[in-house]
Amino acid sequence: MTALLTGKVAIVTGGTSGIGLASVRRFVEEGAKVAIADISDEPGAALAAELGDAALYVHTDVTDEAAIEALVATTVDRFGRLDVIYNNAGAQGDPSSILEVGSEGFDRTLALLTRSVLLGHKYAARQFQAQGTGGAIVSTASAAALQGGWSAAGYTIAKHAVVGIVRQAVAELAPLGIRSNAIAPGIIMTPIMARSFGVPLDRAQEFTDFLGERLGPTQPIGRVGQPDDIADVAVFLASDLSRFMTGAVVPVDGGATAVTQGTFAADVAAAGAEFLGR
Repeated sequence: MTALLTGKVAIVTGGTSGIGLASVRRFVEEGAKVAIADISDEPGAALAAELGDAALYVHTDVTDEAAIEALVATTVDRFGRLDVIYNNAGAQGDPSSILEVGSEGFDRTLALLTRSVLLGHKYAARQFQAQGTGGAIVSTASAAALQGGWSAAGYTIAKHAVVGIVRQAVAELAPLGIRSNAIAPGIIMTPIMARSFGVPLDRAQEFTDFLGERLGPTQPIGRVGQPDDIADVAVFLASDLSRFMTGAVVPVDGGATAVTQGTFAADVAAAGAEFLGR
């Protein structure tokens, strides 16, 4: 523990599993009081009980604007202030391609992955402004926010829009002392991976272990990511160490979006060798 967040009050949405769970634990380790926002009541209540006075569980459907407003109010009622919100809640969303996507599935995906981030900014920023303190907003984007082809159309579009929210927040909120940054995870072994493939919950760990073994060697850094890899960056962006950062989208992907993936480089080399050998 380095106490980077001592004295700070934070909200983490999607806080009962995966990246959110790892972030809740890291925030508390670093000295923060944390409101855990999720719709998984039993795990949420158990986590809050485990963490004691440092945590509060708040049932929150982030697709409901009133629920986000109430989340901020409940957090302030319990802990007296708000310093950080981490907009992390999410799921894979509609798996349809552009040729097949429908308005209902697309709208549902945007409500969860994009509108919730916008409303998290809205209500956290209002609270920061009322306190006169400024604050830090962190949001989970994705490698799919930086490149096409990582996921389905709805998810890719929604995560690109998260980047737009972060950049617009600089124009509107930076003069108020409010910072907004995003994390763009690559391949991270979370329960979302298993759910997106329809793998039963009791086999989720087995599935993610299998994927990690298969996909790790394909990544530039030689392994896939874990939730703690993202949580550590979230702590940094929530802390005063990043006090001069706003509008940044930080890839935490083992280098995957920095290089051309697949066999392109090897294919070019093979083609060149074939040509020169004629």
